[in-house]
Amino acid sequence: MKSKSLSFFISDSITVFWGDWLDLRVRIWQVVASGLVSPLIYILAFGLGLGSSIKPGVTSGSSNYLEFILPGMVALSSMVISFGGTTFSICGERLFTKTFEEMLLLPINPLSLHIGKMLAGIVRGLLTSAAVIVVAVLFTGKIFSFLNPLFLLVVILNCAVFSGLGVIVGLTVKSLESVGLYNNFVIIPMSFLGATFFDPAQLPIALKTIVYLLPLTYTAIALRAAAYLPLSEFPWYSIPVLLVIAIALSFWGAYKFAHQQD
Repeated sequence: MKSKSLSFFISDSITVFWGDWLDLRVRIWQVVASGLVSPLIYILAFGLGLGSSIKPGVTSGSSNYLEFILPGMVALSSMVISFGGTTFSICGERLFTKTFEEMLLLPINPLSLHIGKMLAGIVRGLLTSAAVIVVAVLFTGKIFSFLNPLFLLVVILNCAVFSGLGVIVGLTVKSLESVGLYNNFVIIPMSFLGATFFDPAQLPIALKTIVYLLPLTYTAIALRAAAYLPLSEFPWYSIPVLLVIAIALSFWGAYKFAHQQD
């Protein structure tokens, strides 16, 4: 009986995801291009422009500042697109096309609704991350630094965290202007404070405490370690931290779906 329930749960989640994928697949290049602009600007401005005058983090394993920020750019791009794409997708269905109400009437577990939407956000994030990884490989020539299983696992977890957050914000906001507030007060500050441009190990204790409250910090340091450091020095604590956050957001999202009044 449990296996049958699990089978229905998985099939319902995939069904919800497939509805988003049918819309997403015709805009793949648009999604990739929109998420690649900011990382490319940061790479050119900070990595190449200021890179020669900035020393990389002492614990990062990178030989120059360009190499140092490239994993951070992967983390940054996956965060922005996973969050923004998921939020605007749900807002569009709720506020404009008005198709969201029909989905709420379906006999589907609220957690399956959240997982399906989150999977679509993960795919969006991975598409953009793949483009940034290609850029990173072209700049460094280190193919297996960015294409190893541990690196990809962390990217997927990061996409899960921020697409899960995007689902919750998409269900909460009343207008697109409200999305801008979340972006300005959550995503943009985290982009600069989440260890993407600096090594948090060098910060004072007070600032380090704040930085380590941000999930992007764990992604950035884990990606940097997966790319450049030996396996024995990988911060394994980052994986359960990201996983726990993603699971907590999933149950919160399921609760929001179960009580949504659209």
